[in-house]
Amino acid sequence: MKFVSTKGEAEPVSFAQAALRGLAPDGGLYIPGAWPSFPGSFWDSIKTKSLQEISYAMARPFIDELSDNALHNIINDAINFEAPLVQLDEKRYVLELFHGPTLAFKDFGARFMARAFAALREQSEQDLVIIAATSGDTGSAVAQGFLGVEGIKVCLLYPAGKVSHIQEQQLTTAGQNVTALEVDGTFDDCQRMVKQAFSDSSLNEQLLLSSANSINIARLVPQMFYYGYALAQLRGNSAPILCVPSGNFGNLTAGLMAAKLGMPAAGFIAATNANDIVPEYLETGSFNPRDSKQTISNAMDVGRPSNFERMHYLFNGNHHKMEKTIWGTSFSDDETRAALKKVYEKTDYVMDPHTAVAHLAVEEYRETANGYFGEQKDTPFVMLSTAHPAKFGDVIEPVIGEEVEIPERLAVCLEKNKKSVALENDYSVLKKWLLDNYKGAL
Repeated sequence: MKFVSTKGEAEPVSFAQAALRGLAPDGGLYIPGAWPSFPGSFWDSIKTKSLQEISYAMARPFIDELSDNALHNIINDAINFEAPLVQLDEKRYVLELFHGPTLAFKDFGARFMARAFAALREQSEQDLVIIAATSGDTGSAVAQGFLGVEGIKVCLLYPAGKVSHIQEQQLTTAGQNVTALEVDGTFDDCQRMVKQAFSDSSLNEQLLLSSANSINIARLVPQMFYYGYALAQLRGNSAPILCVPSGNFGNLTAGLMAAKLGMPAAGFIAATNANDIVPEYLETGSFNPRDSKQTISNAMDVGRPSNFERMHYLFNGNHHKMEKTIWGTSFSDDETRAALKKVYEKTDYVMDPHTAVAHLAVEEYRETANGYFGEQKDTPFVMLSTAHPAKFGDVIEPVIGEEVEIPERLAVCLEKNKKSVALENDYSVLKKWLLDNYKGAL
């Protein structure tokens, strides 16, 4: 399997090269150059398969460098937790993706990447410097996924004052080979500086850099796994409508990739907060990235979603084709709070703000766009729940009037002292810091 750049000006590369580089030399994002089609018999039999079995089957065609045994070991070690599908009512389900070590869906990608990188690094015998931007959960998942991995240094950029307290504690208290850089700016600023680092030839001559953001294809491959597992847990045989709360759009892109493999899906709903760049594109055909707005669903506070470039590529730049597959909408903080309260009062189910946005999107679709995807009466809606509600207790508790229980593995980080490095919103400052601290990492 070869991976190509979305910009089309770089040579095709292997999975290992794409993963370890992160960004293509022409500034594009790597995407599979071909799409193996899984037979209908695979999807028909998926209900008999475990999450790990589904994960291996979906990963195998994309990764040539690892033996069957090595890939099995990576998956079994990385994805050693469940992703249960919880039924809310006759047609609505919540796919809980927050049962990993850091209680966020990013654990799937980060843990898989860490183990894959360690295996690939053994072959190259070169150390890596991982740099990643985070709007919340990516940082903690990457920190824990790569914590203590020999020969790998991790540098996390996050926007000061724009992540929840628990998220900040998670990503700033890891220690060991993980450093948190607290940037005076937004997530988009952090992401811009990370991309500048990969495009800086002089820096790359001195450091071996890779990324753990969803710009890295190694993050998206494992995010396909739970889409298949959702199908395995669904009752009936109708292809679902999948609703994805979205910021940088890596999660939704992974779903589109799974669909390219033949995964049955009636359609996708792109649910966003006030940062509605992609829903706006779906409606108008005009892509207008802009400065992000701060909201209570902070992981979606992205004004320049990187993975739109992959989405655009997958649909050959055809707006009409994309809008036939993806329906988008956005909601305010007040609407999100109201949804949190309504769902809790009606079902006793506690959602985090991102899942509440997905719930609102499903409600709006059913009220205003029912039949858009040509679905049947029994078509189920699956909402992806990306983070444990305990991470957003300061938002949720005043709304539902109840205390959100904090799992022990999350409570532990609250007792630790925050350690971060304050950084100006300036790439030259980041470059100097990287060279001062990591130049000897090769």
